[in-house]
Amino acid sequence: MRLAPQPSAQPLRLIVLLLLTTGVISSPVLSTGCPDRCVCDDQLVVQCAGQHLTTFPVNLPLATRQLIISNNRIAELPPLTLNYLSDLVYLDCSNNSLTEISESTFGNLRKLAYLDLSFNTLTRIEDRTFGPLASLVMLRMTDNPGLSEIHPDAFAENAALQVLDVSRNNLTVFNITSLIGLPALRSVGLSGNPWSCECDNEDLCLWVHLEDEGQTVCGSPADTQGRRLGEVGIQLRTLCHQTLGSWDYLFFVVIGFVIFAAGTVSAWLMGVIMVLYERYIKKKDEVQTGNRIAGCPNSCQHSDTHEMTRKTHISLS
Repeated sequence: MRLAPQPSAQPLRLIVLLLLTTGVISSPVLSTGCPDRCVCDDQLVVQCAGQHLTTFPVNLPLATRQLIISNNRIAELPPLTLNYLSDLVYLDCSNNSLTEISESTFGNLRKLAYLDLSFNTLTRIEDRTFGPLASLVMLRMTDNPGLSEIHPDAFAENAALQVLDVSRNNLTVFNITSLIGLPALRSVGLSGNPWSCECDNEDLCLWVHLEDEGQTVCGSPADTQGRRLGEVGIQLRTLCHQTLGSWDYLFFVVIGFVIFAAGTVSAWLMGVIMVLYERYIKKKDEVQTGNRIAGCPNSCQHSDTHEMTRKTHISLS
């Protein structure tokens, strides 16, 4: 779905030029270096909406604060040109043909507070795509039919973000880890996506409140279609933790192996210690016996000999 192009601004430009030539307006309305088919005013607003542009406008005033290029056919935002606009605070790129946004696209737009990427052909949002936008307050990315994946850390550095709208895309799962950590976030639009209400999306379902007024409903599986994510989240908490997953089984196998190995090593060490102890006791007894024999006087030896002779004589008789 695309919005109808806005009326051409050419008549307005002619009227402004006429007023300037007749001296009705004392201050210039059109700034120097304004792009072709665009209108630039003394409030640093550049209006290029609905001009059938296929490329990003050139010769933009470097002091531009607001840039509106909606309702065109622009397929790319060139980082080299866009990042010269370091004072830009408002950028409306809605209803164009943008297919890709990268981290370098907004590398120098640290003052940008409003960004609209709705009604384009985006398919994926990469890691740290919006990382340089330290002042971003509102981000709209609705109505991108092919947008099916948003990196978990895409918004991790946007601490000032208050409003995020990703409604009416093709998202089935959404990692909310980075969203939970945003201190200023107060509104998230999620409706109109074919959300998967299965265990891999349990966190999102639990995070969405039951009082959500939007149509944030499940798209799959079939038995949950049309039900609100918040309602299904409670069921998933119970359902998804009834059985053990493959990682759980692997954990138990590893723990069992560790316990078995520890028991085997302990038994071997105990056996070695017992053998060494027995050898020590035996050797000690032999040393004591040898010392006792070596220290006995001759009388002891003669007495022993006499006793042995006596016992022999008794046995013979």
